[in-house]
Formats: sequence, structure tokens, C-alpha cells
Amino acid sequence: MKEEIWKDIPGYEGYYQVSDLGNVRSLDRVVCRSNVPPFLQKGRILKLYLEKTGYFTCNLCVNDSKRTRSIHQLMAMAFLNHAPNGLNLVVDHINNIKTDNRLDNLQIVTTRHNTSRGRKGTSKFTGVSWVSSRKRWLVQIGINRKNIFLGYFKDEAEAALAYQKALDSINK
Repeated sequence: MKEEIWKDIPGYEGYYQVSDLGNVRSLDRVVCRSNVPPFLQKGRILKLYLEKTGYFTCNLCVNDSKRTRSIHQLMAMAFLNHAPNGLNLVVDHINNIKTDNRLDNLQIVTTRHNTSRGRKGTSKFTGVSWVSSRKRWLVQIGINRKNIFLGYFKDEAEAALAYQKALDSINK
């Protein structure tokens, strides 16, 4: 059995670490507060919370500043050198299981790639999905957070080609 690997969480060095299996722990440290003498706080594995979004989170507290962070984000920061930057690059669960935070299940991808993977199973092509009521392949592309309809096609490969042409015209 492989040993769990722990790394410091950027911005929380000396306070918290995250493991390659998705666990988070606090480290032993001396805590100084104005109303009590300094004391040693023992480190421990933190309790994870399942959010309504389906992702595990935990609470991190440094200098009386408490923040809730998602586990996959913490792991990407520590192991994949990811700096959260809005919607440009995001952390993706390869197997589409939001609670599976093992390091080998996480990757950094573009938002376009991540959202196109959500319809996995209907088509092997990005932007293409099967509409059973029409018995056709639907093609649409997202631009500036709006879906643009590109048409229905009988052939999946032809539909993928239409998506690719639209993508190429956007990127010019």
C-alpha cells in the first residue's frame, strides 16, 4: 500500500497540509491570543464537509481569519502548482465524481474543456450531444457565457466538424 504524501498548502505554510488522497490536517503550533496565555495546539485531521454543490470543503483559520476552501482546489494548489484565477483554468475531476479527490483524479483544464466534459456519454466530441426526440446530433458552442445553436446533424462526425469550424472562426 502506498504511503500518503503530505504537502503544505500555499498561503497556509506551517498551519495546514493536504495529502494526495484528499485529506487535510492542521499542524502542531503555538497559539497566541490576547485574552489567554500562549498554548500548544495539537495538529489533527480536519473534518470535511459536503457542500450543496457536491464538493468536499474544510475550514482553515489563521490569525482569526476563517475561510472555507474546497479540497480539490487545495490539492491543485499544493501538488499541481495551480493558482486559482477565476474561470480561466479550473480543477477537473477526471472521472466526473466530485467527491473523488485523489491526486491522480485531478487535472488543470480550461473552463471550455471542463464544461464540455459534463455531457460525457452522449458524444465523444466536444459541443455535440444526441437529442433522441429529434434523432439528431445537436451542436452548440458557448461564447461569453451564452450557448449559440449551430444546428442539428444526422452524422456525429459532421456535427463535430461544424463545432470545430465555429471554434476556429472564434479563435482567429
